[in-house]
Amino acid sequence: MKNALRLDKANGKLMGVCSGLANWSGIDVTIWRIGFVAAALFGIGAPVLIYIALGLIVD
Repeated sequence: MKNALRLDKANGKLMGVCSGLANWSGIDVTIWRIGFVAAALFGIGAPVLIYIALGLIVD
C-alpha cells in the first residue's frame, strides 16, 4: 500500500504519530502537532487517548 498510515519514528518527536499522519494526509506536521496540543488544552474530544491509541495500534 502506497498511502498507508504508518508511524514515522525517524522524524517524530514522541511516538511518530503526528509525523506519520502528516506523511499519510499531506498536511504539514506542524499543523498536526498544533491541532493535538490545542485540542488537549481546550478539552475537545480525547486527543491524548487518541494519540496513545494511534501510537500503539499503528505500525
